[in-house]
Amino acid sequence: MNVTWPNFNRNQLILAASGGIVIVLLLFALLRDSADVVTLDQASKLIENNQIEKAFSEGEYTYFATKDNGVVKIASSQLPRELTSHLIIEPKGGSGWGWFFAFFVLIGGAGYWAWKSKLGFEDDVPTETTVVKAVSEPEATSSNVTPVKSTVRFSDIGGIGDVKEELEEIIDFLRNPKRYYSFGARMPRGVLLVGPPGVGKTMIAKAVAAEADVPFFYQSGASFVQIYVGMGAKRVSELFNAAKKNAPSIIFIDEIDAVGKKRGGDRNDEREGTLNQLLTEMDGFEDTSGIVVIAATNNIDVMDAALLRAGRFDRRIFVELPTASEREAILNKYLRTIPHELSISDVAKMTVGFNGASLAALVNEAALLCMRQNEIQVKQEHFLAVKDKVMFGKKKIAMLSDEQRRYQVRYQAGKVFAATWFDLPYEKITLTNDAITPPTAEPQLRHEIEAHVRVHLAGIAASHLRFGEHASNASHDLGVAKELIHAMVYDYGMGSTIQPTHEDEANLTERLYNEMSALLERHEKVVSKFETILDEYEHISKALAKATMNEIL
Repeated sequence: MNVTWPNFNRNQLILAASGGIVIVLLLFALLRDSADVVTLDQASKLIENNQIEKAFSEGEYTYFATKDNGVVKIASSQLPRELTSHLIIEPKGGSGWGWFFAFFVLIGGAGYWAWKSKLGFEDDVPTETTVVKAVSEPEATSSNVTPVKSTVRFSDIGGIGDVKEELEEIIDFLRNPKRYYSFGARMPRGVLLVGPPGVGKTMIAKAVAAEADVPFFYQSGASFVQIYVGMGAKRVSELFNAAKKNAPSIIFIDEIDAVGKKRGGDRNDEREGTLNQLLTEMDGFEDTSGIVVIAATNNIDVMDAALLRAGRFDRRIFVELPTASEREAILNKYLRTIPHELSISDVAKMTVGFNGASLAALVNEAALLCMRQNEIQVKQEHFLAVKDKVMFGKKKIAMLSDEQRRYQVRYQAGKVFAATWFDLPYEKITLTNDAITPPTAEPQLRHEIEAHVRVHLAGIAASHLRFGEHASNASHDLGVAKELIHAMVYDYGMGSTIQPTHEDEANLTERLYNEMSALLERHEKVVSKFETILDEYEHISKALAKATMNEIL
């Protein structure tokens, strides 16, 4: 691009010099302090005679604008506080610098326009370099990260009693941080909510922010994944900077596994850069920062170990599918404003495997059916009529029939007995889930591995003792048992001989299954009692299982 510079004549130079003089004079007039200095007696008389129109302060002086349009000033150190206690003294604003700047911009803009109008451009077509630059550089993203004021309370969420207890001290810390600092205690920097979709992890995080009355910064993990290198890390930095300015506050990152997956394998420099920035920000927390990071994930197994170590996500809270009593509490919330005539406990019992979102969909479908039939109250038959629609809709929600429920209760009762008998680590076993920790300690002793195999075979054995068959839901346990037995024979040399054989796997599996079956048969009373507890409450803790077993044996 070639530019032809204009020639200046004598008149243009004179005009430019005159403009400069005008600007200097204007600046002097605007910035000059013309207020007269008064004594304390004079100021007192003006105040006593109610002659003050407005008062403001700047630097060492207090200024009074009088009703006769005059402005006087007095040193602020000379004014007794009781003399001006009834006056509103504001910081002086609207200085001449603002007017001067606006005037300068106006003059400068006019001069620039005149300058450009004299420029001669030989080629006005953008060059190849310009086009490449415009395509290669991403548009600047907005850095305005604003908090959300959450209105969701724990009272609005049903069936989260255990989770609420875990989060109570986080709320108390955000309300009264000095109490913990003075005691020398430090709150967890991060809380990871782990659970299947639809159990209310986002609502729980919002409720924590509302109960603590702090700003709530929401981001999804996918929002950090950018096609431009460095933009994801920049978003993370902006999020944490905004949270620090509004501390105490809560940062909630939904679906954090989108950015926090394990590093290695398929390389993704942008995602790894974003993850590194997130790790750096969490490490950079000061003990008094007052920021708690809450994240949610459906799959903790894929997350990077660096995120899960102490000092980052110190606390993990597992949000399971609701039990019968929890489903009843959730249904009570959703039916609170809907006219109904039904047994909510019966509806809760027929919705095994439903999460909170599924229950909301079920209630809504039942209410819509009631309105289509021109009835005034939702009844049990409305729920039964829409049950299949919710079960086999887009989400294909798993729901147990009465017969399937009997099989599931028996299956889980067998696993409860085995896990308690062999004293394996677990907190509670529910009708739809069991969190029995697999053997990880090294070295692993043979009898310890065999105990885990027996637990995974116990449900199948218990089902055959009662019904003569088992259901397809045993596939997971059977797969884990096969993996452990294969490792025992081929990796650990724990077969009949050191040299592994296929017959060793089959014989070991058959022996452990028969031993577990015989043990369950001898203690049928205990297993039946576990069935009763699971059928009624849909979960059983290890403490209750131990107490029940000790009472019967």
